[in-house]
Amino acid sequence: MRKLRRILFLKLARLMRGEKNVVPCIISAGTKIVGNINDGDIIHIDGKLEGDVCCKELIIGPTGVVCGKITAKSLELFGELNGTLTVESLSIASSARFIGDSVYKTIAIEPGAVLIGNCNKKETA
Repeated sequence: MRKLRRILFLKLARLMRGEKNVVPCIISAGTKIVGNINDGDIIHIDGKLEGDVCCKELIIGPTGVVCGKITAKSLELFGELNGTLTVESLSIASSARFIGDSVYKTIAIEPGAVLIGNCNKKETA
């Protein structure tokens, strides 16, 4: 039920931003990818990815693990991330584990999240 509410919330948020018929790329649990993903729109990772990701919106699910460099407009982290990231909007859930350095415009961290590394706010020009 909780997962369904999250999916509905994300769909509603996309509709309010004016995005229509956007289908996310889903890397399901049990799947391992070694390589880079470039120019994706919405990517949801529940499996394991070893490589860099460049996309508009990235969601790392509770079972998701990413090792690499992330460049995205927004990142919602529920699983594990080892690497560096550059994003506009960063949301780290209580179940998340992030080891690395980040550059962001806005950040939200729930109590219980593990964050090891440097966090730097991106200055607006």
